[in-house]
Formats: sequence, structure tokens, C-alpha cells
Amino acid sequence: MNGGAGDFFYLDANASEPLRPEAAAAMAAAAAVRGNPSSVHRAGRAARAIMEAAREEIAATFGVTAENCVMTSGGTEANVLAIDALGQGRRILYGAGEHDAVRMAAQVRGGQAIPVDAQGVVRLNALAALLAQPGEALVCVMLANNETGVIQPVADVARLCREHGARLHVDAVQAAGRMEVDLRALGADSMAVSGHKFGGPKGAGALLLAGERFVVLPPMLAGGGQEQGRRGGTPALPAIAGMAAALSAATRDLADPAHRARLARLRDGIDRVARDCGAVVCSADAPRLANTTCLVLPHRRAQTQLIALDMAGFCVSAGSACSSGKVARSHVLVAMGMEGQAGCAIRVSLPWSVTDAEVGAFTAAYADMAARLPMREAV
Repeated sequence: MNGGAGDFFYLDANASEPLRPEAAAAMAAAAAVRGNPSSVHRAGRAARAIMEAAREEIAATFGVTAENCVMTSGGTEANVLAIDALGQGRRILYGAGEHDAVRMAAQVRGGQAIPVDAQGVVRLNALAALLAQPGEALVCVMLANNETGVIQPVADVARLCREHGARLHVDAVQAAGRMEVDLRALGADSMAVSGHKFGGPKGAGALLLAGERFVVLPPMLAGGGQEQGRRGGTPALPAIAGMAAALSAATRDLADPAHRARLARLRDGIDRVARDCGAVVCSADAPRLANTTCLVLPHRRAQTQLIALDMAGFCVSAGSACSSGKVARSHVLVAMGMEGQAGCAIRVSLPWSVTDAEVGAFTAAYADMAARLPMREAV
């Protein structure tokens, strides 16, 4: 079965992808190195060489210089670091469907939400109106939504930011490794990624900064001045090495047109079965990640669906995996005008290692679940 030990199918890649074998090998090799990357002796230099090679790999993949690739503990830290540093003295504008790592950080700093349309795409006219208000702004818009997979028009957002002298931060945590991502091509000032979303280990991420020259950032963690003074703390060397190796493998997959086409074909097959069962496919009329679908089964609570599918051996989710295990109404769907259905949605996100047989088994289980669950009002 996909996903490791036990008799189950793992279809929750947007929470965390299965670890790629290339990442596991790189982590083991890095863990065997005894030195601290900040030490000047030979063991420290060996550790530093591994870390800088990983940094070069990650930076080159996303189109930035190595010195403007700041290693972090993951996507949340990278997002908050960008918001704190680039948002100083600026109004913060964020997409209404942003991941809570951005949404909550923006809200506690007095941010304003940019409305989205029924597909979950940011309304560019609303953004333009917000940017026209007094005061410079930092705009935060994700590249691909973690719940629906919808891909945002970041290039158009960047154009509006340039016209109004605003900065742009992009949360690319779900997009990285699943579509081509280049910070310069996007036209953004900064971008956050997280290794475990493309088959690396949990605990490593990066903040990428645009520009040829070194970008100064006030650190969230001052510590010992690591990361050229922008992020204190001893770096998690095995996790960083594993992240770079996973990114290399994911980039190789993206270079094969058949890879993404296969994921899209499998996702579309799930969508067809779900519609036949009376479900609504969220954001179906907008560009989406090839691996992601969000399904609303009216009058069946998401929690009830998750329990039924889990008992049948399938790991899926009700959206973000950052809510301490609780199943809550999706703020993403509420922002899309689907408030009455927001408690009835599950997310299926296909991992890099998924097979046709696993998806076939899931669609059969989903149809059986939809037929058996009694209809009731969601809470």
C-alpha cells in the first residue's frame, strides 16, 4: 500500500508527501557528518559544504541567488519571516483563501482580506481598489491553494503591485514541486516553500528573496547570527539535505509531461465519480494543481465522511492539516461563497507515488460511502 506500514491508502499529499527515497538517502548521509556547519574545523567545513550544496540546488531551482535563499524550519516560519520583514510600516493585504500561516499572521498585524470569486481566485479589481488606498502595502497571495488546488494569477497580481509601489510575497508551499515555479518569472519580492510538500522531510523550508544582491532581513530569531544574520539557530542539516534531494527528484518528475498528465487524469477520474454521487467539485472551472480535488457531498458532514473513509482504509482530509486534528468549517470555501457547504468538504490530494489501482479503490469506496451515509444538515 502507498504510504508505508499498515493496510491503508494515503491520499493526503497536501498535508505531507511520502518521503522520497532520494531524500532518505541524503538525510542519512548528512546525519553521519558530525560537525556543526558554523564550526571552522574540518568537520564543520564538511557539514557546511553539504548545507551550501543544498542551498545552491534549492536557490537555482526557484531562480534566485544562493545568498538570497534563507533556510527555515518550514513554510510557516518562512511566511511569517517575510511578513514581519517586508511588511514593516506597510498595510498588509492577503487573499481571503490563504493558508492560516499567512492569514493569521496578517490578521494579527491588522491586515485586510482580498476577496475571491466563486472559484477561489483573487478578485484583481478588488485588489486594485485596496492598493489605491493611502499607504504602501505588502500583498500576500499564494500560488496554489492547499484545499482546492486553484492556481492564482500571481503574474497579474505582481503587475498591480508594481503599478502601486507595493511589495508581493507568495506562499508557494503547495505549488513547489507540483508545477514550475520561478520567483523572478512570478515578479514577486519573496516566496516561501516547504520540503515535506514535495517529498522531503518535515522540518525544513526556505524563504526565497528576489534580487541579485544580498537582501537584509531583520531576523525573527536573532540567536548566533546564522543564515547571514537573517535566521538564528543551528540549521537542521539532515532535513535541509533531504529537502534539496527531494526537490531535485520532484523537478525531474515535472520535466516528464506524462507525470503531471497522469496525476490530472487520475484526479479527473475521481471528480467524475464524485459528481455521479451528487458531489460538487470545488474550483472545477479554474486552473488547479494536477493532484488536488476538493469534494463537497451535500448534507454529509466532513468529519463523518473522513471517519467512513478512514475505516475503509483511506487517508484524506477536510482541508488544512494545521488545526490540531480538529475538523472545522473551511474558511476557503466560506470565502468562495459556499458557506452552507463548507462543513461538507473533503480534500483528496494525490502523492507523487500514487498508483491507478489506489485511485480506483478510492473511487469505489467513495461511491459506497456516498450511498450509505444518511443525508443531514451540516453544522
